[in-house]
Amino acid sequence: MDLGLTGTTVVVTGAGRGIGLATVRAFVREGARVVAGSRTATDDLTALAEDGVEIVVVDLASPDGPAELVAAAGPDLGALVDNVGFVHPRPDGFTSVTDEMWEQTLGLDLLSHVRTLRAALPVMVARGGGSIVTIGSVNAALPDPLVVDYSAAKAAQVSLTKAIAQEYGARGVRANSINPGPVATDLWLGAGGVADVVGAATGQDPAAVQQGAAGASATGRFTRPEEVADLAVVLASGRWPNLTGAGVTIDGGLVPTL
Repeated sequence: MDLGLTGTTVVVTGAGRGIGLATVRAFVREGARVVAGSRTATDDLTALAEDGVEIVVVDLASPDGPAELVAAAGPDLGALVDNVGFVHPRPDGFTSVTDEMWEQTLGLDLLSHVRTLRAALPVMVARGGGSIVTIGSVNAALPDPLVVDYSAAKAAQVSLTKAIAQEYGARGVRANSINPGPVATDLWLGAGGVADVVGAATGQDPAAVQQGAAGASATGRFTRPEEVADLAVVLASGRWPNLTGAGVTIDGGLVPTL
């Protein structure tokens, strides 16, 4: 199926690794022009420059970073995949989460998205429309004390996406979110990731923590970043012009509620 993305200018945030990197690769395969924003130009991301990916090294948690990235895309911006995010488990509970910790999480997981949208929406409206894909989390609707600040930020982020869908739908801009469960990236599985932190706090082997998290889903495994990336490509495509304000959950059946 031709998704009609050839030549479309796409901005991907948090593009250096994990879901963001997989998303850049997915759009490259569709023939899109990709502008990739990352705090560091990782080796994997730098290698994609050979495929025409334009890399913008930028701190998206800074007040001016999101606008700088959007400006690099120019007036033809047709799709935004807002993926950048941060999570750190809080095994010592809610009262251990300081103001500084809250500000760090909200700064990257919420305010960076607010600022990116503020910069991107006028460009999309001026060109006659576009598509916004927010990478949220099942924790937007599944509050978890272990990641209390992250859960709150993701709930706000998904709510923001729905509000944008309502306000900008008549102007040709669609906004949808993807809400993954645990994904097989360094955020969960790498050194210092969720499994490591939880294992150290509970005296478990990190591999056991990983197995427990995977076993909580119906499929018994983590979602692959490429699966999330392929969903982002579908939602960005103009083949479904009335698809907006939706939240697509990909969690292997982790959340059993309707």
